[in-house]
Amino acid sequence: MGLFSFTQELAMDLGTANSVILNNTGKILWDEPSIVALDRKTDKMIALGAKAKLMDGKTTENIKTVRPLKDGVIADFNAAEQMIRGMIKVVNKNRGGLFAPSLRVVICIPSGSTEVEIRAVRDSAEHAGGRDVYMIFEPMAAALGIGLDVDAPDGNMIVDIGGGTTEIAVISLGGIVTNKSIKVAGDDFTSEIKDYMGRQHNMRVGDRTAEDIKIQVGSVVTELDDAPEDYIVHGPNKMTALPMDIPISYQEIAHCLEKSVAKIDQAILSALEDTPPELYRDIVRNGIYLTGGGALLRGLSRRLTDKIGIKFHVADDPLHMVAKGTAVALKNIGKFSFLMR
Repeated sequence: MGLFSFTQELAMDLGTANSVILNNTGKILWDEPSIVALDRKTDKMIALGAKAKLMDGKTTENIKTVRPLKDGVIADFNAAEQMIRGMIKVVNKNRGGLFAPSLRVVICIPSGSTEVEIRAVRDSAEHAGGRDVYMIFEPMAAALGIGLDVDAPDGNMIVDIGGGTTEIAVISLGGIVTNKSIKVAGDDFTSEIKDYMGRQHNMRVGDRTAEDIKIQVGSVVTELDDAPEDYIVHGPNKMTALPMDIPISYQEIAHCLEKSVAKIDQAILSALEDTPPELYRDIVRNGIYLTGGGALLRGLSRRLTDKIGIKFHVADDPLHMVAKGTAVALKNIGKFSFLMR
């Protein structure tokens, strides 16, 4: 870059649930929930990330919490811009220095994004101070993070289960050959658990409690070798508002999530149907790679392997794999410029 360069390079994974920022060496600078707390009157940001998450569901009439991204794309332009600006400000504050650096950013986006949605992300990043803004599709970023040679004449399938979308893509020769993007992912699992607790146990639970249940006993199979203990959920009875303590088992959650997971099964099979035979043969040989927070659901790789008949591999650190791949693209921006939007 040169001795007197003041360009800061950042890789961003703006997720529906979590946002991650890395520098061009792959160091994580920010890893917090994608949520902001705003003043209702002025629409100015009061809190960001983990601090805003603590306020979620507990706000007064003067404060609202907003998740700026829905299904992996920007749903609230103003809140998204303030969130991106706030994250960059925190990153720069931690970095130190007298001058605000010029900003080069690579942002990963869902592969099913429309031109309007891509433009919205670009505009938000530019308004937040980005001078050079590049986009890379999430499955391609995940492949780079895993360490696959995306430029090779070899077929690899990536299934990235995020907060808002599940991205399924076959990659070969530096491009996406087959692509499916469905709006069934981590947020849907959380909603299913909320509905289940109300329907089955007459208990009202919020998003945070449902998320805790998913983390503690989330599973997609009813038999596990390393089974978690039942998780005790505290909450009010829907009818009487009296306090309840309900033990929840991983088997219950497996039944509860069946409908959503079956949609992911079907989407993977649909993507395989559209895959050219020569690439299909490569995928059978290489296996299919699972990334994203949804890949952490207990028993998922086993269920998919049994259902589809192709070996599924859970990537190391699946939560950060897309972000790490975005950082690889940033570091080698000349080499991977053909992947950028």
